[in-house]
Amino acid sequence: MTVYYVEDDENIRQLVLYALTQSGIQAEGQPDDAAFRVACAKKVPDVVVLDIMLPDVDGLEILKRIRSTPGKLSRVPVMMVTAKNSELDIVRALDAGADEYITKPFGMMEMVSRVRAMLRRAPDWGGGSSEDVQRLGALSLDFQARELFVDGVPVALTMREFDLLAYMMRHPGVVLSREKLLQNVWGWDFSGGSRTVDMHVLTLRQKLGEHADAVETVRGVGYRLACPRPDDSVVE
Repeated sequence: MTVYYVEDDENIRQLVLYALTQSGIQAEGQPDDAAFRVACAKKVPDVVVLDIMLPDVDGLEILKRIRSTPGKLSRVPVMMVTAKNSELDIVRALDAGADEYITKPFGMMEMVSRVRAMLRRAPDWGGGSSEDVQRLGALSLDFQARELFVDGVPVALTMREFDLLAYMMRHPGVVLSREKLLQNVWGWDFSGGSRTVDMHVLTLRQKLGEHADAVETVRGVGYRLACPRPDDSVVE
């Protein structure tokens, strides 16, 4: 499995590539969009790590192109790397189709952990679950096709949004802490007040439209997918 890392700063690029390869991950680096296009024409990667600030084309524009490209490339998990850490910048990246993000400065161990988690989930894009379709209220989740239907209308989700909703669908009515979601959806442990879960819940709610309240906030704990049954909630 191959990771492409698009970063114009050669020192950062080489450092990240060294950390990934030393961890047993096959990784290639490109300094700009032109080189990235050439690499993708030769081989579609399994994961893309994409810096936002690039010299030729903005990383968000590259992300939009990836998502609109027919075929396998459109389904490749993408992690955005940015020095911007405002909520608006993060939401823009997630809205454009990013599955993950990390802000500079970041630790090499954290980067490697996140990339590993994305690689573990990359082969599952497009199917592979033993389950078929699960319904909860107006939401219908097709685990084989990895598709969400809201009131019968298909709604496009990123890989991470789908995994988040799928995990919550498997635990309806259960209060899930942010730490629990990070461990089971993202596949990595991270303490330090990460807003990763909150940002993905925000974009997921936007896509659910008038059914956004199906994902409930449990103040001070985490989130819960509203359950039509009058069960008592359990905190995990």
